[in-house]
Amino acid sequence: MKQLHVLFLASWYPSRILKTNGDFIQRHAEAVSLLHKVSVIHVKTDPNLKEKIEISDKKINGIRTIIAYIKPSNNPITKWLRFYNAYKLLLKTVTKFDVIHVNKFYPGGLFAYFNKKKHQIPYIITEHHTLYHEPYCQKIGFIELFLSKIIIKNASYVCPVSDNLGKAMQKLGLKGNYTKIPNVVDTKRFTVSKPIKNDVFTILHVSSMAKVKNITGLLHVVKKLESKLENFKFYIIGGNAEDYIKNAKALNINLANLVFKNQVSHEKITSYFQQADVFVLFSDVENLPCVILESFSCGTPVISTDVGGISEFFPENYGLLIEAKNETELLDAILKIKHDFNVETPEKMHQYVVNRFSEKQIANEFSRYYYKAINNE
Repeated sequence: MKQLHVLFLASWYPSRILKTNGDFIQRHAEAVSLLHKVSVIHVKTDPNLKEKIEISDKKINGIRTIIAYIKPSNNPITKWLRFYNAYKLLLKTVTKFDVIHVNKFYPGGLFAYFNKKKHQIPYIITEHHTLYHEPYCQKIGFIELFLSKIIIKNASYVCPVSDNLGKAMQKLGLKGNYTKIPNVVDTKRFTVSKPIKNDVFTILHVSSMAKVKNITGLLHVVKKLESKLENFKFYIIGGNAEDYIKNAKALNINLANLVFKNQVSHEKITSYFQQADVFVLFSDVENLPCVILESFSCGTPVISTDVGGISEFFPENYGLLIEAKNETELLDAILKIKHDFNVETPEKMHQYVVNRFSEKQIANEFSRYYYKAINNE
């Protein structure tokens, strides 16, 4: 099979405005670049921009990454025109590509659709957004839903990161050719370390700290845990984690048990996974969180709410799934992991991730559908 030129058209992507936004899309692009030439285009508003538009064209991790920064506007028509003109400009800077890979399909997928109609270049879609789940899908307006149906219908393949997300999208009338392709894990970075016996039972949470991650509920459980465990350390990392210190103080939590850290780089987070006794995710809604897979890859068991597509990729003895918002279940699960849970060996957990989510595996899966799209199969 010949090497292709794949254009990633990303509605989310790391930028100078949001450094980790859509970093899972960046990892998909980097995986694909093992087999193909990849170029990325992305448009992002910049509140500090003085000009109408500024183009950044850089090689990042071996991938040509072209980002248009545009001035924000409160006028939806002006905002749309600025995005439209920016995407048109970016599409002209990348020539002779074979297939478009749309990530987070609305609104960027419109430009893939226009391009297909004009130049007959096919596109596939990868979707990650929790917006398509209840009750969040009720926020989708008529025009967005109408245009979304057109984008999905004309895609060669729609590749949600979980079957659960795909079913939610189809329930909204987004009919297309669906096939699941999950998120990717750098299994060379997220590895099993030499066994370390922690003197202190160590619990880890890593996320964007968005409201759906239910950090408040997590803190309620930390407070209850103080009466159950004499010696533990709970690391809460990501986003603006330190903003929650005031919440912890309001709950009268012993701050000696808690460590808050704002965003930690992807390169440095590995050691936290390797040293934790358990990773905890207490989200109200998810699709397929990379952090769960990264924890498995480091041989660390996981406690997670059973939401979205998480259970599709959660083998037995890799941890425990609990009900969303159920603080009692979370407390019991932590104590079970601490005292009497028969966890799978770290080596087998890591190998599971290598076999299913490694860069090579995901690159091969996308390649298969790129070729099918080009050959109109």
